[in-house]
Amino acid sequence: MPPSTGASRPVAGAIPSPNIWQHTATYEVENRAADPDGRLWTAMAARADWAGRVVLDLGCGSGFHLPRFAQTARRVVGVEPHPGLQRLALRRSRGLDNVEVLLGAAQQVPLPDRSVDVVHARWAYFFGPGCEPGLAELERVIRRGGTAMVIDNDGSRSTFGAWFRRAFPHLDPPGTIERFWTMRGWTLDRVDMGWRFESREDLEAVVRIEFKPDVADQVLRHHRGLEVDYAVNLWTKEY
Repeated sequence: MPPSTGASRPVAGAIPSPNIWQHTATYEVENRAADPDGRLWTAMAARADWAGRVVLDLGCGSGFHLPRFAQTARRVVGVEPHPGLQRLALRRSRGLDNVEVLLGAAQQVPLPDRSVDVVHARWAYFFGPGCEPGLAELERVIRRGGTAMVIDNDGSRSTFGAWFRRAFPHLDPPGTIERFWTMRGWTLDRVDMGWRFESREDLEAVVRIEFKPDVADQVLRHHRGLEVDYAVNLWTKEY
C-alpha cells in the first residue's frame, strides 16, 4: 500500500514515482535487493568523501539510505516531496541525531545557499532533459569543492537494461541522455550493481512494480533464479 498522506499532497512540481509512491513496501524489498555486493557504494565513495561533511539525499523516499550516510557524515539532510514518504523517513531516522528530513522538491530545495558538501540523488527527478531547474538548485546549495552524484538506469547493457529498453523504448533516443550530462560537465561511471533477492516471490513482486504487465509477464516467464545482472550509471560533478 502507498503511505497515507492524510490531507497533505506532494510538493508542487514533484514528479510522481509510481513504484515507491504506490507500492512502498515492495520498493523496500527492491532497495534491499539492490547492490548486494556494495559495488555502487564503492564507486560513490571513490568519487565523493562524505565523512565529516554535510550530505543532502535529494528525493530520499522512505529514507532507506539515510542511516548509511549518517554513519560517517557530520550531518545528513533528506529532502522528499511526498509527505507520506517523508514521515516514513522521519521514522526510520529517529534516534539519529545527525539526520533531519524535510519536505521539498528538487526544483526548490529548502536549504540555504552553499550549505551542503555532497548530494546524492538515486532514481529521483534527475533523468536528463527537463531537470535543468533542479540542476540550478544543485548549483545554489552545494559548497565550492562539493560533489553531486546522480544514479539512474543504464539501458544500454545488462539483463535489466534489456528489460528497461523493452518497457520504455522512448526514454533515451541514442545518446541523448549521455550527451545531456556530458555537455554539462558530469563524469560517467558505469557500475554493475546487480539485484539479489531472498525469494522468487520478492523478485516477481518487484518486477511487477517496475514494468507494465505485458513486459513483466515476458520477463518472469524467461528469467530464472534470484539474481539479475543490473547496470546503472553513476554521474558525478565537482563544483
